[in-house]
Amino acid sequence: MIKFLDLHKINKRYEAEIKSAINEVLDAGWYILGDADKAFEREYADYCGAAHCIGTANGLDALKLILKAYMEMGVMKENDEILVAANTFIASILAISDNRLTPVLVEPDPQTYNIDPALLEKHITARTRAILPVHLYGQLCDMEPITELANRHNLLVIEDSAQSQGAVQSTLRRKAGNLGDIAGHSFYPGKNLGALGDAGAVTTNNNELATIIRALQNYGSQQKYVHDFKGINSRLDEIQAAILSVKLKYLDSDNEKRREIAKIYLEQIKNPKLTLPYYSGNDDDVFHLFVALCEERDRLQQYLFEHDIQTAIHYPVAPHRQKAYSEWNHLSFPVTEKIHEQAVSIPISPVLEMCEVEKIIDCLNKF
Repeated sequence: MIKFLDLHKINKRYEAEIKSAINEVLDAGWYILGDADKAFEREYADYCGAAHCIGTANGLDALKLILKAYMEMGVMKENDEILVAANTFIASILAISDNRLTPVLVEPDPQTYNIDPALLEKHITARTRAILPVHLYGQLCDMEPITELANRHNLLVIEDSAQSQGAVQSTLRRKAGNLGDIAGHSFYPGKNLGALGDAGAVTTNNNELATIIRALQNYGSQQKYVHDFKGINSRLDEIQAAILSVKLKYLDSDNEKRREIAKIYLEQIKNPKLTLPYYSGNDDDVFHLFVALCEERDRLQQYLFEHDIQTAIHYPVAPHRQKAYSEWNHLSFPVTEKIHEQAVSIPISPVLEMCEVEKIIDCLNKF
């Protein structure tokens, strides 16, 4: 069986280094907010080109902390509006509503599946405070028009970089995590830079924001037992930080392998039943996922499974159709709905063998 994502095989490559890093944490005897955390924060900030990185317990918390910090600063208040992609994993939206802010859903560009910059302006009201572009599937949003619009309307740009570690905006040569005012990252095990458990981070160049977020993630405290804010507990633990430091060294080469496979797919998959993902061609994207559209998705998945190929669906139910947001169930977002009804994710990873790639292509072409 060709696994959709063979995490064991991915991490096995670094087993000796990971075990050594874990042993260093064990020997140090310090497990929260220690040297491993400081080292990874420094390394990842440098990697993204940002002044600050604050490790968090997970990617959702990273986004929640960003919005909470802006509220503490008085930049946002309850019921203010955040423009966000209708086509996204629900975490992007949960972070907004959890802070009692109002998510305003915007349809994606039907070519890229990312938020459509051309649709943003008509959603801006007197209550709009920020745009939250989600770099979905490892492909960057079209950030230049988004940034221009944000500047014109005095809005913040908050990146959801959960799926885009290492993606580069070619015109500016800047990485995801350093394309807006602040960014949230996820290091969930299946991400291009994945921990061996939950982990996340915030990156920013704003000194005041970084200071507040660092306090908020630690019970609202900058000094032990002295609490300036009503914070939460969301800290990157030492073991996960140490593991991430090991894997960060290999992120660029792993992303390049993903791009190589994606290019082969795009060149050799020739089936009119499939709509292949958009590719800019300038090596900006990191192909966290390779998502095709197929009107006969269920039959395609069953066919591939019968040929020992695992697939996945990202994501089967659009956020506005979820019970959690029942107040939106009556709304219509046709582009988003089509994507969620037809999307199927084909295996792609840095450990996929070329013979497996060839088998996947052959099977897809014969479907």
